Formats: sequence, structure tokens, C-alpha cells
Amino acid sequence: MTETDVDQLDPEQGPAEAADFTAFFAEEAATRPRQPITLYGTRYLLPHSLPLMFTMQMERVQASEDVEDVRTMLATLYGPGALDRWAEKGMTEDQLGIVLIYSAANIKRPGSCTMQRAAELHAEQSAGKAPAPAPANREQRRKKTKKKGRSSGGR
Repeated sequence: MTETDVDQLDPEQGPAEAADFTAFFAEEAATRPRQPITLYGTRYLLPHSLPLMFTMQMERVQASEDVEDVRTMLATLYGPGALDRWAEKGMTEDQLGIVLIYSAANIKRPGSCTMQRAAELHAEQSAGKAPAPAPANREQRRKKTKKKGRSSGGR
């Protein structure tokens, strides 16, 4: 508030009760369904909404090569040590990607994404990120750069 706002308060009215967002958020969260998952014999209960810390760490992970950033990001959803436990069980990068896609979708809307659909989405994302294979030899590279004739585009 600015000083002007304070001066305009009615002294007869008394102080307003503070809005308790902590209580409000707890009540609201209790009414939302949560998706359970089981991975390597451990049951996890996904949060009722995507934690802000997860979103912030996801941004950091995309610009980082530090595995500690991945550990921190995963801890917000699955608890401390999740990355190391899963790695010890033999989890692959693709499997981690599938778990993250599945989790993110089902945090927003529990039951909205199957494991199969998460795997398909991961495959699509991976295909989009993969660089095109380089031509095998010099002749093939030259063929790619040659123009296949001119079009008669009204010149």
C-alpha cells in the first residue's frame, strides 16, 4: 500500500483479516485427484499440480549439462535420490523421458495419458531432435547441393 492508501482507511473499521493462502491452497489441493505410479517397486504419488520448482529446474536442465540439476528437478516430483536409484536399476535416457512425459501429463489431468502414449510422444520428440544423417560421401553431398533445373516462374 502507498501512504495515501493507508490514510484513506477508516479507523473505525479495524484491520482486515489477512488472507491465508496456505490454508486455501491446502483445502483446494485436498479435493484434486492425484495419480499414483509404480517404478522399480516403489510407489510414487504425483503431486496435484506441477510444482513451480520443477518448472524452474526444467528450464535450468535444458541449458545445463550438470547432472545435479537433473537430480534436483526429479526430487521435486519423486523425492531425493530418485535419479540415482533409477540409474542403479538400469533406467535409460529414453525411459526417463517417457516417465517425465507421463508424469507431467497426469499431474495436470490424472488418467489423461497412458504409458504407451507417453512412449509415442517421447519417440516423436526424439525424432524431431535427431539431426538428419550426413551424406555418406563427397558425391552424395554434392548431389544434395545441385539444383534440379529452373522453374519457369514467370520471369
